[in-house]
Amino acid sequence: MNAGDERFMRLAIAEAQQNHGLTAPNPSVGCVLVVAGEVIAAAATAPGGRPHAEEQALDTAGEAARGCTAYVTLEPCGARSSGSTSCAERLARAGAARVVIACEDPSPFASGQGVERLRAAGIMVDAGVLADEAAPLYAAWVKAMGDP
Repeated sequence: MNAGDERFMRLAIAEAQQNHGLTAPNPSVGCVLVVAGEVIAAAATAPGGRPHAEEQALDTAGEAARGCTAYVTLEPCGARSSGSTSCAERLARAGAARVVIACEDPSPFASGQGVERLRAAGIMVDAGVLADEAAPLYAAWVKAMGDP
């Protein structure tokens, strides 16, 4: 864990809280992109569940995202029900250097696939950062996915 990880993850959690309860059928995720200690983009899952937080933040950052650290409150999707590009693939294509995740996602579209795709692309992944603070956002989601 790096010095600013908790601070930036708290910003991502605050992003997710803004749309909590408005993003069904998807959970509200927060994403903060950081380069050289500065936030370059931040987003939350849009009402109605799309677009995802990561894709909005990456669209905002554009080329500036290359080399960033992405702070994401829930594991980026490794596949999409729509068949479009997953958030893990988007982060890899954008050139993210590191992804810091608060909570694992039990969804069949993530459930370790997101982390695997990121690592396969050579991206450093740190998971579990402030998971206890982010977990209340996902209690209903985890229950819906059938996790105990």
